[in-house]
Amino acid sequence: MQMLMPEPQIFVERTLALIKPDVVDKEEEIEDLILRSGFLIVQKRKLQLSPEQCSNFYADQYGKMFFPNLTAYMSSGPLVAMVLARHCAVSYWKELLGPSNSIRARRTHPYSLRAIYGTDGLRNALHGSLSISSAEREIRFMFPEVILEPIPAGQRARDYLNLCVKPTLLAGLTALCKEKPADPMTWLADWLIEHNPNKPRLHHQITEEE
Repeated sequence: MQMLMPEPQIFVERTLALIKPDVVDKEEEIEDLILRSGFLIVQKRKLQLSPEQCSNFYADQYGKMFFPNLTAYMSSGPLVAMVLARHCAVSYWKELLGPSNSIRARRTHPYSLRAIYGTDGLRNALHGSLSISSAEREIRFMFPEVILEPIPAGQRARDYLNLCVKPTLLAGLTALCKEKPADPMTWLADWLIEHNPNKPRLHHQITEEE
């Protein structure tokens, strides 16, 4: 039985998505496609970057021929920045975007977002982080106030589940079996809210009058 049980894991990953200035008017349409692709939009803001800020954001591209045009394009109007979350968010978002050159994307990945909304190699409509480490850096750049806590995995995840999740869940399932409600899912959800060990506890001081 032990060998058949998969090891507990936490499948949450975040990536940065940018709707670039020339397609901001398609914001709602693009967001709908993002949500229907299984992503959660954790944070979102609309902003306009200065050329200097764009240079800092794309610092790894500094010195390349297209760099001046890139910073001019990205600072030409407001853009929408979003933090997206889901299982393997970085790779799934890159796959949904398609090739960075929109002309090539229309040829090889006609249903990708850059093929649909992009214009050419520079004006490719959307940005996505290339890796988990670049996603963390870019999220901090666009959302300086965000707190990126490390997500537990492996033994840390198992320890957390055993210590903080399983005892409460087991007690709730035991109570559910005894109660046998007509709507077990709703009953268990209400029970877990009521018996959440992490909810704030209020201590009322009782004073006796003489």
